[in-house]
Amino acid sequence: MKNFRVAIAGGGVGGLTAALSLARIGCEVTLYEQAPEFSEVGAGLQLAPNCTRVLHHLGLEEALRGVAFLPQATQFRDWRSGRVIAETPLGEDVQKKHGGPYYHIHRGDLLRILVEAAESTKKISLQTGVRVEHFCETEAGVQLSVNGLDCEADLLVGADGIHSVVRAGLWGERRPRFTGNVAWRALVPADCLPDGLIKPMSTVWWGPGKHFVNYYLRRGELVNCVCVVEKEGWEVESWTERGDYDELRADFAGWHDDVQQLIEQVDRDSLFKWALYDRAPLEAWGRGRVTLLGDACHPTLPFMAQGAAMAIEDAAVLASCLAAGHEISASLARYEDLRRRRTAWIQNSSRRNAEVYHMSGIQTWFRNKVARIAGQRTMDELFSYNALDAEPASGTVNRL
Repeated sequence: MKNFRVAIAGGGVGGLTAALSLARIGCEVTLYEQAPEFSEVGAGLQLAPNCTRVLHHLGLEEALRGVAFLPQATQFRDWRSGRVIAETPLGEDVQKKHGGPYYHIHRGDLLRILVEAAESTKKISLQTGVRVEHFCETEAGVQLSVNGLDCEADLLVGADGIHSVVRAGLWGERRPRFTGNVAWRALVPADCLPDGLIKPMSTVWWGPGKHFVNYYLRRGELVNCVCVVEKEGWEVESWTERGDYDELRADFAGWHDDVQQLIEQVDRDSLFKWALYDRAPLEAWGRGRVTLLGDACHPTLPFMAQGAAMAIEDAAVLASCLAAGHEISASLARYEDLRRRRTAWIQNSSRRNAEVYHMSGIQTWFRNKVARIAGQRTMDELFSYNALDAEPASGTVNRL
């Protein structure tokens, strides 16, 4: 067991999973979250077996199954005709093949489960309404300034998102890149929809310059809608920016009637709009006793539904490396070595998918043909990764 004092900046999915994973190996964890409380910001998440295995390992299976929806497949359809382009099975097939389920879950439900687990763990202290402002490494560890107060830890994990203060403290401030895509998100009460309209699967509607995704949440009580449109001139990056319903309708005018029925029943209070930003993969994440996790080091566009999964994988591998018995800086270097290639692949593939989803003309014929052939292979490659088995090799790893 490792009795390291770990400071985590950021209380999102990645930071909370890291806190639970590190406490499990004996670390004393203090997590600093700048929001005054853990709230239901965001909507649906898709959690694939490569991350649900980690969450189950942390003892969260019963709580997750109590609030999640288990889809039977992922389906891609044409925006206008509704023709099924490709379909990949999930459900029991995925569970048997990859040792973990595929969940659709409300982000607020997942956060609540993680927070409750952290609050019941003696080795974790959750502090809200506070922010890691700056830090410096000392001979004894890392000194932090948190809301103007000095704190100490043996190591610091920056899980503070795409605008990470920890990353900026390591490598300087650099603005993320606007992708030219704007996303809508909304919820629809399932009992407002005709029976059979929404299948028990994730449905992705591909169209020229835009796409529309819908799937069930909360055991089938809600339908989550995420709609992405190529749009310049609006670059507000906020999960709390209200969306204009008439603009949403205009963006998807002429789309299949199933999409129109969903839009008609959107809960207007749940409608939000935000610009999508990303960063190129980093050559190095951390330095010495400081490292990064999740969107702080590899912000991922939503076009592979793997952003939360990458942060959860990070947490498991980080704990594995620290448990291996090496000196802290060497353990953090090993963690990064084990994670950089995979997360860069996911980042780059998600960026490419933004183009693939929005193709038009003759390109769609080639895209659709490849989708029918390659969909299962891509999912198998994604899902087969086991963060719980990412054991570090013996020996010393050099670190900046």
